[in-house]
Amino acid sequence: MIMKVVPDTSVLIDGRVTRMLEEKELENPIIFIHEAVIGELEAQANRGKETGVNGLKEIQKLSDLREKTEIKINFKGKRPSLEEIKLADTGEIDSAIRNIALEEDALLLTSDIVQSEVAKAKGIDVKYLEPEKEETKSKIKIEDFFTENVMSVHLREGTIPKVKRGKPGEMEMSSVGEEQSSARELRKLTQEIIEKAKRSSDGFIEFDKGGATVIQLKDLRIAIARPPFSDGYEITAVRPVAKVSLDDYRLSQELKTRLSEKQRGVLVAGAPGAGKSTLAQAIAEYLLKKDFVVKTMEEPRDLQVSDEITQYTSLDGRIEDTADVLLLVRPDYTIYDEVRKTSHFQVFADMRLAGVGMIGVTHANRGIDALQRLIGRVELGMVPQVVDTIVFLEEAKIKKVYDISFTVKVPTGMVEEDLARPVIEVKDFETNETEYEVYTYGEQVVVMPVEEEKYKPIWSLAENEIEKELNKYIQGRIVADVTSEESVTVYVPKNEIGHLVGKGGENISAIEEDLGMKIDVQPHSERQRKNQPKKQKKNLVKGKKVDVTIEDNEVILDLGKDKSGETVDLYAGEDYLFTATVGKDGLIKIKKGASVANTIIKKVEKNTDIVVG
Repeated sequence: MIMKVVPDTSVLIDGRVTRMLEEKELENPIIFIHEAVIGELEAQANRGKETGVNGLKEIQKLSDLREKTEIKINFKGKRPSLEEIKLADTGEIDSAIRNIALEEDALLLTSDIVQSEVAKAKGIDVKYLEPEKEETKSKIKIEDFFTENVMSVHLREGTIPKVKRGKPGEMEMSSVGEEQSSARELRKLTQEIIEKAKRSSDGFIEFDKGGATVIQLKDLRIAIARPPFSDGYEITAVRPVAKVSLDDYRLSQELKTRLSEKQRGVLVAGAPGAGKSTLAQAIAEYLLKKDFVVKTMEEPRDLQVSDEITQYTSLDGRIEDTADVLLLVRPDYTIYDEVRKTSHFQVFADMRLAGVGMIGVTHANRGIDALQRLIGRVELGMVPQVVDTIVFLEEAKIKKVYDISFTVKVPTGMVEEDLARPVIEVKDFETNETEYEVYTYGEQVVVMPVEEEKYKPIWSLAENEIEKELNKYIQGRIVADVTSEESVTVYVPKNEIGHLVGKGGENISAIEEDLGMKIDVQPHSERQRKNQPKKQKKNLVKGKKVDVTIEDNEVILDLGKDKSGETVDLYAGEDYLFTATVGKDGLIKIKKGASVANTIIKKVEKNTDIVVG
């Protein structure tokens, strides 16, 4: 009796049919392949999915075997429409494959358990091939690159393979061999990696779409890029080079106490390669030993944690659904790697406000930048409830820990009592000194470095009061510049100097006595002349010049509508001023009286450009 076989998409992708033929499990069969299978695999390949490429290569192998053996291949059925391909997940193509097996009285081969059960229910002869998992320690070629101290491997067609050795903060790149990698070699290596991931119990295909595939294979995270996503074949594989405990870090004891006393909201921040995930893993292991229930949320799953810690990824592509499941699981702490998009921050905030301790890993150049990434995505007043601790790493070392708290006060540098408002204080965890204040001013959210304001907030007040006092004597613009606790230089229109000094200096003497300060009166032209050399020195920060308008009650910075909604750093020449979020109209408005407004006015009067850094 002639053996008839109908393979479905799953076994063609797995490459199981050719292996069964080679191992004589199938004896010279007639193989029926539905055109719908070809259409689905072609559609996958066109979308850049490696599964589609693998399935088509399996059919090519079967065609080659037909030339060498007595097997026969028949293509049957009609090519599926675009709508049918879109409905593949609902079972339309599987149904067409079953119909061929029924018509030909053939054996259906599948690795899809649902397809197998439906075929049995319809009385179709079916052989379910359970997806292969191998526990062997056989190595694949890319693992050969990982010799001692190799942290990552970088392969690209047309270039010599490179590896990065060392550890975060002490890494160097070097070439391996002298031969360039070809696209054909990398394609073959890609297929080997995917096959290994499918069969290994420690392997996962985390992402496969549009020319990009991300695979987790044991402790390797492998990212594969190919056209059309990239301009050439590229494989990057990364592994952790060291597994450390929380005891290996500075401030470890203080962090342990902080994490143990109650559930916290923590952002672990740093630049790529700074060691964020390594610290997150150390925190996870510490919390586990302290009998906390710990889970992870990862896209992709690449944290190297104990088997007791379950690692979750997105559910049907939605991390929000993963969060819903985790809330039912009720962990004490969740490690979220990594928090980057708006939806990620919103999920982080939702779980934190639900009472779950959250450790989020996020990219940031400075510790304060991690907080600024949260601002605008979460209501400002809720920020300290979502994140109360920021740990900033640089070169695998903890460089700064911030404590985030909430209070109502007059922001540093402001003087009027009616300017009191809710303020988020960002304090150095070690010294308890406030380094930044975050508050709303008009329509803007301002992130103000307090240390920049410490040098003379009282002097700014004194300058305002002196200018008001002098306005009683003369007309025209007055600029006071306090130079010490006992002296001030005032710049006035040249034709008003006589009126201010008075006959025999009586006016200026009276003012000096009232203020308790020595006053040096100068014309505006002298101030401009004296400051002219500084102009070239200070305009060192490259960036777009900002138009500044000084009105009666406020200072307006026009950054343009293209900057609407962005958080920007503003400089006067090379001097950092403040960080703020641009309003919808492209403007930042600051009321007069605020120290930063006074600083901007003084800088403009000194002909110093205000620029976006």
